[in-house]
Order: sequence, then structure tokens, then C-alpha cells
Amino acid sequence: MIQDLCIIMLTAGIVSLLFKLFKQPVVLGYIVAGMMVGPHMLGEAWIKDADNTETWGNIGVLFLLFSLGLEFSFKKLIQVGNTALIGAATIVTGMMFTGFLAGNLMGWNFINSLFLGGMLCMSSTTIVFKAIDEAGLSAHKFTKVCFGILIVEDLFAVVLMVLLSSIAVKNEFEGSALVFQVLSLLAYLGLWFVSGILLIPTFLSKFKKYLNDETLTIFSIGLCLGMVMLAMGAGFSSALGAFVMGSILAETIEAERIEHLVQPMKNIFGAIFFVSVGMMIDPEMLLEYLPQIFIITVIVILGQIIFGTLGTLLSGQSLRVSLQTAFSLVQIGEFAFIIASLGESLNVTDKSLYPIVVAVSVITTFLTPYIMRLAYPVLDFCEEHMSDDMRRLLDDYMKSRNTTRKDKNWKRALHNLGSYLLLKAYMAPGINHIMRLFSRNLYAREQLAESKRTLMKGVKNSLLSLDIHISEFDVPANSTFCGHTLKNLSLRGATGVNIVSITRSGININIPNGDNRIFPNDRLVVAGTDEQMDAFKKQLEGSISEDTENIYSIHKIELDNLIVESGSKLIGKNIMQSNIRNEAQCIVMGVIRPDEASVMVPHPDLTFSEGDVIILAGERENIKNLQTTYGIASQ
Repeated sequence: MIQDLCIIMLTAGIVSLLFKLFKQPVVLGYIVAGMMVGPHMLGEAWIKDADNTETWGNIGVLFLLFSLGLEFSFKKLIQVGNTALIGAATIVTGMMFTGFLAGNLMGWNFINSLFLGGMLCMSSTTIVFKAIDEAGLSAHKFTKVCFGILIVEDLFAVVLMVLLSSIAVKNEFEGSALVFQVLSLLAYLGLWFVSGILLIPTFLSKFKKYLNDETLTIFSIGLCLGMVMLAMGAGFSSALGAFVMGSILAETIEAERIEHLVQPMKNIFGAIFFVSVGMMIDPEMLLEYLPQIFIITVIVILGQIIFGTLGTLLSGQSLRVSLQTAFSLVQIGEFAFIIASLGESLNVTDKSLYPIVVAVSVITTFLTPYIMRLAYPVLDFCEEHMSDDMRRLLDDYMKSRNTTRKDKNWKRALHNLGSYLLLKAYMAPGINHIMRLFSRNLYAREQLAESKRTLMKGVKNSLLSLDIHISEFDVPANSTFCGHTLKNLSLRGATGVNIVSITRSGININIPNGDNRIFPNDRLVVAGTDEQMDAFKKQLEGSISEDTENIYSIHKIELDNLIVESGSKLIGKNIMQSNIRNEAQCIVMGVIRPDEASVMVPHPDLTFSEGDVIILAGERENIKNLQTTYGIASQ
């Protein structure tokens, strides 16, 4: 077992490092590593016990879904608005139907075609944001639209896994049975969610001072596995239980901390899962099914572009944002593997489906950064050949969709309904306290975030319908921005952006004036268009000094022994009067006097005399300046 784990981790580490060097997604490196250690590629499996790898891979799925749940929040479904809901619904419906139809046309049976449709209807959250970040587009408006669509797709994927399991067991589609399964799922989700919100945040709050990192990690994983057991006992998948517990913990104020703590375990077991995926790929089988791989790859790319553009346009976004969004979603990823594993475990899909889908995922993932760049020439082509009537139609539709009145009306109606139900519940005997506790726990994290928010949530959401948006940038410690005022930097004149706020150590400096200085690790909240954001990001990245070693060496604290010579300005003054700390930015650590005991950490009233040796702490440049100013020399 130890030997197998050693081989998996070393191979995955080396191969993923090579993929990093060539700027390719690490997930692909893990899959290639799995092909190398598996039984098909090199003629003999390096792994002696494949059952252990499969077990570790199943644990990896749980951690992937648990981490995904931690990034998810049911309240986000309301916050992402119509754009994400309409966009995701269009993509999922279109790709599900297209995948199912393609499976039938290739001669596959009902279950294989259905699973294929499920695998093709969801993009990879990890790959999309990695590609966007590496392309330097993270500050663009369309990334927020992508994020919202991916949130809805992830939720749908979890529900789809449950439905596919139910359909696969009976090998047929029964409307009444499916409705019952959906209602059962909603009932269990509601019960688990309400119970979890009532109990878990209360527990975490009560014992917060005892929950160090170690204890919180163990407790969180225990909750995850406990929910997995409940889900399996209720007849649902283990992945659903992990996702639900993650989404419950996502509503607590400890969510970010838990997410950070479980990240290493997610990375380890997630890597093993993707290695186990690669071990199942047979290159000979890929050659045999090369036509099907090619057809499905084309369907994924063209289907995501068509349905992504259509869905985002229908939600009221501009053609530019719609194309950028659609061209970023042209791949399948983690959930395709998980759904393929589900079909394998239930023995309802052909053995060839798994490696075919993995091959499609690898190809589309590799092509994603290159396809993303095609959005701009396609946009130019459309704008050049679009008729005036079509352009006017799109503009009118976008304006009609982006009137804030509609959003506010349905949100107000939803809020009024919730308030009415809560009022009824409060009137019931004994329910008042429970409802207040539930409401407090549910909105605790949001209220904490709201207190730190630089802009009201409604302002950010309203900006989505305009040509400007808000992004945040962290100022590195080695940036030449540090120490300069906004007036000196002239960022608005150089890039066109407006600095809305500066966040420093949790404190917001809103609408800063030109005299405000930039400090290391400040977070700048910036408003502007995509082009202005690009110009600002380029200037910020250009301000980063490569010579970090010299920067840090300049600011090292040193100790030096300095002797008070005849005629020094320090003679007759005490430490407080000398003002060494404030003027020279140095600290007197001790004083050594001839024929007397040394005084360590002296009192501020201690008076300097000729011949005293001062033990001084400070930066080298400040110590040199002090020697010149006060007439003292190194011993």
C-alpha cells in the first residue's frame, strides 16, 4: 500500500510539474500520470493493488464535492440573478438533449446516451477560472457571468447524479417515479439544510475559542463523513452528502477557514482520483473509438458556444459578454468524470464510455485557452456583418431585460412571501425561538461580509448591466506603488480607472483622495471598463520589482554597538529626550558602561554619558544616519 501511494504521488508530482512548466492544467498532468502507472500504457501496472487506488479515489470525490459545497451558497442562487439561471438552464437543456441525441445516432442504448448527455452539459469550474486567470482576464465583466452560470451548473450536476442513479437502476424513464424521486430529494435536502443551519453554526459559535485549526479540521471532516452516511442510508449518493454538508458549512462564518484547512486533503485525494481516472484509459481503445471522440469533442465545443451565447443573450447581456462567456465554457471536467464513475459503479454504462469521455475532457481542456482567444475575432466578425435592424433588436432587448424594476419586483415578492411565512411561524407557540435562531445562523456570514463590504451589493449587481464593473486588486509587497500617493501615481490619468476604496487590514478607506498612500498588501477596489481594467492590471504588474532579495535585505533589522564619543549630542540626554526611536527609527536595546553592570532594556529615563556603548537595533541605513546625526561611532 505504501509503495503504491509513493508511486502515485511521485509520478503525479513530476508529471504535473512538467505540465506547469508548459502552462497546462495540472488536472491533465494527473490523468497522464495515471495512464503511465496504469496497466495499459507501458505494458505492466506499476500499482500492485488497484482496489486501494479506487478507494482513495472515491475519498477524493468526497473531498472534491465537499470543497465545492464550501464554495457554494444557496443564497448565491438568488444573488447571481436571472443571467446565471437563464444562461445555465439554456446550456444544460441544450447540451443534455444534444448529447442524448448524439448517443442515439452513434447507436448507443438509452442509458449510455442519457449518461453522455449528463456528462456534456456541465463545464469545469476549475479549468474555466484557471484559464481566465492565466489569460489575464479575471478583472473582466464576463467572468462574473461565468461564475454565476457555473454555480447553477454545479447545483444541477449534484441533482442530476441522483436522478441518473434512479433512472439507471430501472433502466427506463418513469415519470411518476422520477417525480417521487425529485420530491424525496427536495424533502431530504430541506430537512438536512434546516437541521444543519439550526445546529452546526450554533455549535461552532459556542465552542469557537476551543476550535483551533486541528480541531476544526477534524470536526469538519467528521461532519462531512456523517452526512455521507446519512445520504447513503437514505438511498442517495455519497457525493450528494459531501456536497450538502459543504453547502451547510458554507453558510457559517468559519467557511473560509474550513475551506483553507481542507484544501491540502482535497489536493492530495483529488490528485489520486484523477490518477485513478487515467489508469482506466486504454490507448488502444481510444484509437478504436477515435471517430466517437472526435464527434463528441466537436459537439462539446460547438454546443457550448451556441447554447452559451444564446442563453447569455437571452438573459440580457451584450453580445460581447455573451461570446466571451460561451467561448470560456467549451470543456467538460470533474463532474463528467464523477458521472462516468457513477455509471461504472452501477454497471449500467459500457466500459468504453469512461475513457471516451475522459479523452474528450482532456482535448477540450487543452483547447480551452486557445478557443477563448477566438471570441474577439468572432465578435469583430459579427459586429461587422450584423445588420442595423439586428443590432437595434439586440440593444432594445438588452435594455428591456436590464431594467432593475423586474429584478426588484420578483425579489420583493420573494422577500414578502418569506416574511409572511416567517410571521406565521413566529405566531406558532414554541416556534419563535427556533425561527429566530435559524434566521440568525443563516445570515451570520452574510452580515459579517456586509460589514466589511466596500460597495453595497445592489450597486455591484446594477453595474453588471452597464459597461463598467468593479474588480479588486492586491498590491504586492514588492510593488513600486507602495509608499506613493494616488496623486503621484496618477492612475486615473494613465489607465482611466477610478479607485473606489482601499482595504487595509480589514479597514476600508472609501473614496480616497489624492493624498492617500498605497501600502504593501493593500487591496484596491477599482471601477472601470474591461479595457481600463486591463490597462490598470498591466501597470500594476509592471510595478512589481524582480529584485526581491535586495528589497528585503535593505529592510532587515540589525544589531550594532555604538560608542558615545566626546562632543556627542546624546551626552546629558536621557533615552526619551534623545527621541532615537521616532527620529531615527531605532531602538536602544541596552547600554554598557565602563566598570558598571550592563543595563539591558533600559528605562527611558536613563541618561547617556561619554564612553557609553549603546546596543542599537534598526535597519542598516537608519543606524548610519543616526551615527552622523548624533556623533556616535561603531565600536
